[in-house]
Amino acid sequence: MCGNNNSTASLGLTYDGCNFFRQRLVLSTLSGKRVKIRNIRSKDDNPGLRDFEASFIRLLDKVTNGTRIEINQTGTVLFYQPGLLYGGVVEHECNTQRSVGYYLEALLMLAPFMKNPLKAVLKGVTNDPTDPSVDQLKYTSIPVMKRFGIDGEGLELKVVKRGMAPGGGGEVLFTCPVRKTLRPVQLSEPGKIKRIRGIAYSVRVSPQMANRIVDSARSILNKFIPDIYIYTDHMKGDKSGKSPGFGLTLVAETLNGTFLSAEQVSTPQGQGDPVLPEDLGRNCAKLLLEEIYGGGCIDSANQSLALVYMTLGQQDVSKVLLGHLSPYTIEFLRHMRDFFQTMFKIETQKPSEDERKGGDKVLMTCVGAGYTNISKSIK
Repeated sequence: MCGNNNSTASLGLTYDGCNFFRQRLVLSTLSGKRVKIRNIRSKDDNPGLRDFEASFIRLLDKVTNGTRIEINQTGTVLFYQPGLLYGGVVEHECNTQRSVGYYLEALLMLAPFMKNPLKAVLKGVTNDPTDPSVDQLKYTSIPVMKRFGIDGEGLELKVVKRGMAPGGGGEVLFTCPVRKTLRPVQLSEPGKIKRIRGIAYSVRVSPQMANRIVDSARSILNKFIPDIYIYTDHMKGDKSGKSPGFGLTLVAETLNGTFLSAEQVSTPQGQGDPVLPEDLGRNCAKLLLEEIYGGGCIDSANQSLALVYMTLGQQDVSKVLLGHLSPYTIEFLRHMRDFFQTMFKIETQKPSEDERKGGDKVLMTCVGAGYTNISKSIK
């Protein structure tokens, strides 16, 4: 049972249940509003915070200064009073119940607003079936950040070692410069697809697996576009983590610089039925076609990232065309209203019959909150 009712007492916000845990803590950190989350799995046989959530709180504690965190004995109530976003050099051992992507998604939202440029080394699972992989974030989230003016030499996301679930053993480096303000954006034309790129990786299995994935993905995508290149990445030895596995991340790029992605990862060892590389490649290609059909200027994995940057931009209008809003994004919009009082204008756009532009789109418009990075001194 996870609810989401909140009481907007002036002291801060109160929520019930464990749903959207990261959203609440990230927005609390950005807005400076304290948060109390009650009844965290209180009716469960094993109540309270999970290890990966506790690990997430520790990571927030490392990138901020003066954050106050109180957790009751059973772990069912959390009080979080955010400190200043400090940044700097951080090393974190991510809990292997979730992949590094789970932790990284939050850092992507916070990093531009820190006092010092962030250099984070995250260790754990780099690719698993639940969370966006580091590859997907690298190929789609980094371009989104660049559109809002977060760019330059300091922006990098790199897989140093791969670690598949359940054992992990991967390592990722993320560096990000700080910005005093973000650039407002007008993204309403996704543009036509010009090329598809991808990366097929395999660790602790035959390198042939990656080639089989590539062939099966191509068998579908070649019908649509000639410019396809899928790299194969076979990390060996100490760079290959602790568990065997393989997967594929595909990215379609449009003429206007939109990146749409899809990915599939093999079933973790000892969990459920094994997947054939051929099926995995074909399924991933189909997922990419669905993502392209859904369309928009930001792919579904990065909707909330774009919305947070729009909200925290200068006091100017930002517009972004999105595909179908995910349930996660819809809840995110509600939380944005709680923490920043931001209201988005949402217009549905239906494609006309002759255009063949895929599914219904949503045009999101908002005026930035004029959020200035107060901890960033002007040099």
